[in-house]
Amino acid sequence: MRAMKLFGALAALLLVVACESTPEDMGGASGAGGALQPTTEIIVDETVTYAPGSQEELTALYGDRVFFGTDQSDLQADARATLEGWSQWLRQYPSATLTVEGHCDERGTREYNLALGERRASAAKNYLVALGINPNRIATISYGKERPAVLGSNEFAWAQNRRGVAAVN
Repeated sequence: MRAMKLFGALAALLLVVACESTPEDMGGASGAGGALQPTTEIIVDETVTYAPGSQEELTALYGDRVFFGTDQSDLQADARATLEGWSQWLRQYPSATLTVEGHCDERGTREYNLALGERRASAAKNYLVALGINPNRIATISYGKERPAVLGSNEFAWAQNRRGVAAVN
């Protein structure tokens, strides 16, 4: 992402330099000693900061979602690692609370997916509680298949939609 910003800033700078008019083009002299006076500054900021305790900070540091297998609510190793990051973040911000959203892919009935989404959200919450986070700081909700992250009826879309998402309250 930083490389894209830097590339974009450099491209803009080249465009400005290539299109810059000379004093002769303008029909007169420029400032002192005939030197061109810059009219535009391009500043490339390579640091991105987030508000402490914000959704953006949690997402940037640890990610905001964990993924599940088909018809599964058990936590895989990568999901547990993400949840351990969430627990560190929650310990750093003792007044922060989360809602863990449970989501499913489009297959299955509405009722089945709402129940599966609840099991997924509860699995994430229970792991955070096992890591020492007060259960009162973590709410759960199931959206079942109602809020897909990726539209489509294929393995890629289904895998992206079988998830638990942390929403900072």
